[in-house]
Amino acid sequence: MISERRVVVGMSGGVDSSVAAYLLKAQGYDVIGVTMKVWPQDCMSRAEDKCCGPQAVADARGVAHALGIPHYVVDEAEAFEKTVIDYFASEYQQGRTPNPCVMCNEKLKFGNLMEKATRLGAKYIATGHYAQIVEESGQFILKRGVDARKDQSYFLFSLRQEQLARSLMPIGDKTKTEIRAIAEKLGLKVYDKEESQEICFVPGNDYTDFLRSHVGAENFRKGGIYDLQGNYLGEHEGIEFYTIGQRKGLGGGSQGPRYVVDIDAKQHRVIVGGANDLLRDSFTIGRCLWHFKGSVPDAFDVEVKVRHQHASCSATVFPQANQAALVKLKEPQRAITPGQAAVCYLGDRVMGGGWIEREVALLAKETAVATIGK
Repeated sequence: MISERRVVVGMSGGVDSSVAAYLLKAQGYDVIGVTMKVWPQDCMSRAEDKCCGPQAVADARGVAHALGIPHYVVDEAEAFEKTVIDYFASEYQQGRTPNPCVMCNEKLKFGNLMEKATRLGAKYIATGHYAQIVEESGQFILKRGVDARKDQSYFLFSLRQEQLARSLMPIGDKTKTEIRAIAEKLGLKVYDKEESQEICFVPGNDYTDFLRSHVGAENFRKGGIYDLQGNYLGEHEGIEFYTIGQRKGLGGGSQGPRYVVDIDAKQHRVIVGGANDLLRDSFTIGRCLWHFKGSVPDAFDVEVKVRHQHASCSATVFPQANQAALVKLKEPQRAITPGQAAVCYLGDRVMGGGWIEREVALLAKETAVATIGK
């Protein structure tokens, strides 16, 4: 039987999810702490200090004991491998730059974990995300967190209404400083725990080293580096080493800085150009999810973020068939990257978004390059 007052809190062993569990207990919820083990046994050494690694499990268990709530560890290693790590590697091999945090949130934290909450008789799951969920006239609205520096709503844009309806984010109306102060006052040992700035499964933030170990260097897609005029500039060791806007690893000999402006995965070619070649005033997104009550407008104005760390920019969105949309920017933006999420906001409210796609015009240009070069 599902209890309206029971909540499963995803506890990562950090200060945010720890305080989230405390706040919900203080509000009278029946709180159950759950930590997802996402590391295969043969990877535990590199996971030691990572999110959901052995130390994280120990820290979460310690906090649960201090708060007087039950704590369980659930093995999600196989699902994490298939849903997040395989996706991460596949995107790089297809010339796109992945966003594994969005995928992990949608499929695991607010997917598999929600299923486990149901089996535990809990209506809700809760996390330590800096974002807010409010209900207005029967619709659940995702909003930015109060702490602009820590806001994580970008990584949650793809959550559907049924997921938002069963989710609680109790720290979204607080700042990081306030959260640490609460944890310190409670005597929780994690109050000053450092935050990882890396993707949790990539040690040292070395993507290529991780990809070597996961897909094998012999499977890297080696090829040539070309400019936009089709001139052959040299060889590269794999398109997996590159992302749009990158400057490193392109060799010298040019009069000005060169940047990766596109990646032709079919021909294993890296296309380079100058800084101005990175600017775009429109792009398309696919697999869109919109948070409108009723029908989606034919066009609407928003602020769009093309990466989590990028500032928002003004745009008009034109929804199209097959969950696609055209995004026209008021001012050109740099390094809009296939594979990343484009998230749309109206004030603090997340209106939805989609995944940035490679443009047909650029593909046509790459095809022309392929016939001219080596």
